[in-house]
Amino acid sequence: MERRNSGERDVADNMLMGVPKKGRLHEKIMKLLEGIGLEHVRPNRLDIAHCSSFPLTLVFLPAADIAAYVGEGNVDMGITGEDIIAESEADVNILMKLGIGKCKLSVLAPVGEVTDPASLAGKRIVTSFPNIARTYFKEHEKDGVTTSIKYVSGSVEAACGLGLADAVVDLVETGTTMKAAGLEPVHKIMDTQTVLISNKHTKHAENVDIIYRRIQGFQTAKVYQMISYNCKRSALPDAVKITPGRRAPNITQTEDPEVVSVSAMVNKKGSIQVMDLLEKIGAEDILLFDINNFRDCHAK
Repeated sequence: MERRNSGERDVADNMLMGVPKKGRLHEKIMKLLEGIGLEHVRPNRLDIAHCSSFPLTLVFLPAADIAAYVGEGNVDMGITGEDIIAESEADVNILMKLGIGKCKLSVLAPVGEVTDPASLAGKRIVTSFPNIARTYFKEHEKDGVTTSIKYVSGSVEAACGLGLADAVVDLVETGTTMKAAGLEPVHKIMDTQTVLISNKHTKHAENVDIIYRRIQGFQTAKVYQMISYNCKRSALPDAVKITPGRRAPNITQTEDPEVVSVSAMVNKKGSIQVMDLLEKIGAEDILLFDINNFRDCHAK
């Protein structure tokens, strides 16, 4: 049985969570895990890290493998892209979208050469998503035509310029790489972003739910700020209209019977304008501050 240093808790029964070991999403996901209290130290050259304050072990995996590992039960939950799930055809629970790494998986062709994506059926297609590409083009194949789908792990956008493909299926985020390669989108296959997933038969369902709620709270905290102020009781109806909160504002009587203290969550976008409106109705001591995390005890 695996144990940590003497005096520390047993980690043999930890829940396992797969996360990308490197790549463009790695740092953002590490900040997310830090924000939900999953403190850990990753030893050099090792792809596992035990969390110090929660019974969870992080398993650092190639991003393309995470969905399959979760679906097969090798790890209990994971963070990966919707495109990876679709490509691997993994049977997993998608718990929530994380809003990280939003992009489009599209059919791309040389600028001005293709107006109808169906015309590419039977042609040469290069992609890192052969299963998705094969399914897409199969819908357009007629009279026994078979589209040539070739898998490459990287530099997909260069295939047309090198004469290796008539079109490619690739992810488009900003479009800079696509334009530099002389390509343009001719059809969007799917929108994709990073999601939190779990195995459908995990024995750690309770801890999966705790991590889900932590991330849900962390994501909510990024959208809202807390505002606090004092106002005359006579101005309270107007104040509540300005700061209704997510469910209702918190109103507290002060030592002055004519003055109440109000606190509420407000959307970060427009929070400064909210302060202006409160000032106009005579509110005082207006404070605006960030929320580190949030927990909605009424959420199911």
